[in-house]
Amino acid sequence: MCGIAGTYRWPDGKVVTDRLTDTLAHRGPDGAGRYSHPAGDGDVHLGHRRLAIIDLSGTGAQPMVSGGLALTYNGELYNAPELRAELAAAGVRFRGTSDTEVLLEAWRRWGTDCLPRLRGMFAFGIFNERTGELVLARDQLGIKPLFLLRRGEGLVFASELKALAAATGGRLEVDHAALVSSLLYYWVPDSRCAFREAEKLPPGSWLRCRPDGRVERGRFWNLKDVAAEGRERARAGELPDLAAIVEESTRQHLLSDVPVATFLSGGLDSSYLTALAARHQPGISAYTIGFRAEDAKFEAMPDDLRYARQVAERFGVDLHEIEIAPNVLDLLPQMTYHLDEPIGDPAAINTFLICSAAREAGVKVMLSGMGADELFAGYRKHLANLIALRYQRVPRLLRRGVSRAVDRLPVASARRGYRSVRFAKRFLSFADLPEETAFRRSYTMYDQDELLALVDPDLAGTVEDVLTEHADVYQDNDLDDFVNRMCLSDARMFLPGLNLTYTDRSSMAASTEVRVPYVDVEVVKAAFAVPGDRKIVGRQGKAVLKEAATSILPREIVYRPKGLFSAPLRAWMSRDLAPLVREVVNDGVLVRSGLLRREALARMVAEDAAGQRDFSKHLWHVLTLEYWYRGATSGSGQSRAA
Repeated sequence: MCGIAGTYRWPDGKVVTDRLTDTLAHRGPDGAGRYSHPAGDGDVHLGHRRLAIIDLSGTGAQPMVSGGLALTYNGELYNAPELRAELAAAGVRFRGTSDTEVLLEAWRRWGTDCLPRLRGMFAFGIFNERTGELVLARDQLGIKPLFLLRRGEGLVFASELKALAAATGGRLEVDHAALVSSLLYYWVPDSRCAFREAEKLPPGSWLRCRPDGRVERGRFWNLKDVAAEGRERARAGELPDLAAIVEESTRQHLLSDVPVATFLSGGLDSSYLTALAARHQPGISAYTIGFRAEDAKFEAMPDDLRYARQVAERFGVDLHEIEIAPNVLDLLPQMTYHLDEPIGDPAAINTFLICSAAREAGVKVMLSGMGADELFAGYRKHLANLIALRYQRVPRLLRRGVSRAVDRLPVASARRGYRSVRFAKRFLSFADLPEETAFRRSYTMYDQDELLALVDPDLAGTVEDVLTEHADVYQDNDLDDFVNRMCLSDARMFLPGLNLTYTDRSSMAASTEVRVPYVDVEVVKAAFAVPGDRKIVGRQGKAVLKEAATSILPREIVYRPKGLFSAPLRAWMSRDLAPLVREVVNDGVLVRSGLLRREALARMVAEDAAGQRDFSKHLWHVLTLEYWYRGATSGSGQSRAA
């Protein structure tokens, strides 16, 4: 895991690359490297910041240059031993034991054809001194980030958007469509970028720059195709051995020359991974979080700690418990900076604090249960959308009565919140809608009218574009399985746009690598070979994964109510952050610029304070967006507004 950067035929390329690489120092505190070479009528410059995980010696340093190829690479290849053996049998002689060298030699032998053979997480740039070509590539699921910016025949790229902003001297323009997307989702989809000129290399794709100015793009892996292939396997009755596949993925993800630990929330996904990891690495460490008692009570949060302790004791895991009582006023701007784009999920704070504690204890690598909910239909929204289909068969008059009754219920009193009421209000906000609209509304922040009322009227067309984009992605498949349609949409949008993004930025801010064994190409293939009626059975989400987990975990853990890897937002908003909310609503940059309407924000604050509706998540995201936008428009080198 590292930070990569570079320029290709870019003015002052060396200076810019140095600036890019320095901005990424937190991603790789163990070493830094630079490479330069002529490219057509210009130059290529590659930079690298190293977090040493495999082959800690100098033979793993980057950029790695060998036989006319130069590689700067971020990630891990879990099938590197197998690829190394195949290449060695073909006559390749290796100098060290790093996966970087395996990738370089695989590229030399197979070129872009090596990409679908790579099992891991990666983003890299590789330069061919003979042809003068630079190729950028990103892993199949978008686990590792890669941002790029093109001007004329020049290109600049980096692992983080803040590096591009810094390298261009704060002259990037904010993309208002990305801000509208961020308001809708509370994150920016992978198809968009917060700055107009910049873009994210799509997952499973590559880009080639030639010295004559031509640019070529290609895709080597497509989730839509994987889902279609899985459907055919399911129709043929070829159900995968999920327990064996998840265990093999977990074992491969333990490959490391430094200590590995796990996240352990006490929920199914992290408990399953931790139990499997302990089977292969006895005495492994795990990290879990708890909240201040008063915060947890106000939020009506489940007691996840007791389940984490139970798993740790049963499997001989060295459990480290971290109480999260953060100074959110200090952490908010810090996290906004590290997240690169406006992301309103407070789970990023949890990840950062856990990784910081692990790093202080000497742990560089952690395993996370990220991805299981998206692939195996584990979120409440998946079950809720199925229930909505049945709810729509209830007589309309009765549905109206239920809706009016629930609408009058409070979501909180002065001392506690009511989760069941929040869930009921949320459900009724989408239960009557058509499939795609209902699915979008079940996890986004606003419906169309609410979003239009919140933003500058001039952005009405942009709102329409953003909603159309969701519909296009959701409907871009030929699956006849509702549950797998939802899972495919999540794997294409929600997983790379939010969960993998905040996991990467938050962990790397603490100079820690997080690996995601469920977001593995073989696990993904298996997931889409499972029919939807095996993923949700009755009221049980992730049913097929739970069935696999019972081979090692006690049923009390497997079938416990779903926990939350979140934060006590209502407690924070009503106490720690209340003055800041008032300041942002009354005199924030977003309000003064006209991007957000003061009246709409004030109405949310009033309804939330009265306990009638729960807008804590919405208001938290407005705070993150405000802090991000301040940096983006300050002229301090991050960017400027359009």
